[in-house]
Amino acid sequence: MAEVLFYHLESQPLEAVIPLLLEKTLERGWRAVIEVGSRERAEALDSHLWTFRDDSFLPHGLAGDEADALQPIVLTTEPDNPNGASVRFFVDRAVPQSGDGYQRLVYLFSGHDPDAVAEARLAWKALREGNAVTYWQQESGRWVKRA
Repeated sequence: MAEVLFYHLESQPLEAVIPLLLEKTLERGWRAVIEVGSRERAEALDSHLWTFRDDSFLPHGLAGDEADALQPIVLTTEPDNPNGASVRFFVDRAVPQSGDGYQRLVYLFSGHDPDAVAEARLAWKALREGNAVTYWQQESGRWVKRA
């Protein structure tokens, strides 16, 4: 049984939220894989993670490198787990299908995109059976557990 966290982004964009979640993931000693919707988006997120804050460093790489297995964080467009991660993030319209093989799934979606919200609802219905599912929504810059 995986823990599945749905993060409904409203007041902050993905670029402001995901680096903080990744820092917490690494602090717990977990590896992460981030599934994105396209190679271009993976490259843009890769660049952002190197520069999001001057006083921080998030070690990561793009999938397809021979060092994938050594990376604490890997960005990919594929369903594989190249670094043996226990946490999988889904962003940019990548939708989780199953929690198998992971301790935690983190699904981030924009509340400003009606198609992304509809996809999140379908994923919620598909994943709630057999997983510990929670729903978090941004409210005044904070995360509030709604379900």
